[in-house]
Amino acid sequence: MARYCLCGSRRAESCRLNMPLSLEFNQRIAALTAHYDTVVLPLWTASGWNPDLLLPYEALDGGSAATLPPSRYRAMACARQLYVFSLAGRQAHADTLFGSLQAYFGNGEGAWIYSVDPAGAPLDSARDLYTHAFVIFACAAYYARFGNEDALEVLDETVDIVEDRFADGQGLYHAALTEHFRPKGAGVLQNPIMHLTEAYLAALDATGDEWYAERLREIAMAVHERFVDPASGCVAELPQGSADNRVEPGHQFEWFSLVAGKPALFGDLPLSEALRRAFGFAQQHGVAAGTLGVCAALDAAGARMDGTERIWAQTEFARALAVDGSAQSLATLADWAGQFRSRFLHAQGWHECLAPTGEVVRAEMPSTSPYHLATSYQALAALAGLPWPVQSA
Repeated sequence: MARYCLCGSRRAESCRLNMPLSLEFNQRIAALTAHYDTVVLPLWTASGWNPDLLLPYEALDGGSAATLPPSRYRAMACARQLYVFSLAGRQAHADTLFGSLQAYFGNGEGAWIYSVDPAGAPLDSARDLYTHAFVIFACAAYYARFGNEDALEVLDETVDIVEDRFADGQGLYHAALTEHFRPKGAGVLQNPIMHLTEAYLAALDATGDEWYAERLREIAMAVHERFVDPASGCVAELPQGSADNRVEPGHQFEWFSLVAGKPALFGDLPLSEALRRAFGFAQQHGVAAGTLGVCAALDAAGARMDGTERIWAQTEFARALAVDGSAQSLATLADWAGQFRSRFLHAQGWHECLAPTGEVVRAEMPSTSPYHLATSYQALAALAGLPWPVQSA
């Protein structure tokens, strides 16, 4: 897979010369990636792996890392695991995950069901845009890393399904459809569209097909028109004007990283300028001054609606700081690295959700979270000039 600097150039080294980082900063980032390599990733070939079904369990106990009895297995979770093991260069396990993804969740023509039951039989056969986006994302990473032509075929078929079946006729996509691709009232939501943006960016990098670049610009324009609050620049969870709308700071950071990380693609679009303001708004209202903990949700004016600190929002904050790369962001990031390690990581894994005061409020470790750690740590390692992930044979 080609490596790109956060500013868009092909080699990160050319940019690091302009922003020297301290030895302590680099050591903090190295400690995070070492924890991932020695603690987080190995869980999912040990207690997190069902050797009978050849699927990752949905979650492990947050204290002991023991297997939790499964109630389901999701296609999205399998796809995220395919991504992280492809990123790590673990081809044998990635090959198994790719096979399981198709065997349990796919129809062989690019359509995917949401979940199967503990025995591996279909459980929820809805067609979910979030799921399809992660299949595209994972197949792009798997193809880019190992050159599996079957993955490229699955990617192409899934993109065709998304564009033919999920399109809402106004430039965006339905969040979910029935098994037979009929509307089910889910509407258009920003989160699956954000992950489709991420998936199409990965597909663009993996294939070089300029169709993705054109479509990404169109998606960015439609998102700006329908989801962005003109006052703050934030991308709301629901289209503007919807009742009970909210702003998630973690999603502002995630959108910022995707768009600001590709200035040649998005830099001249209004969404780029809006997300610069959203980046500041989310820091001002959604990040605790003492701990740098990122809360779950705000209202449009910045008042806190949900103070829960989910691990994915913390990692997206770090990635956005790295992508921004300003002196202020780098100083904040150095502090974040220490705070995050002491508050969220432990010897057996991680804490999925904390209260603002630090108490654990979700005592399990989902199989989906290593994806968030990996995407964040990639950005941090590139910034620090660290060779991560170390590719396995």
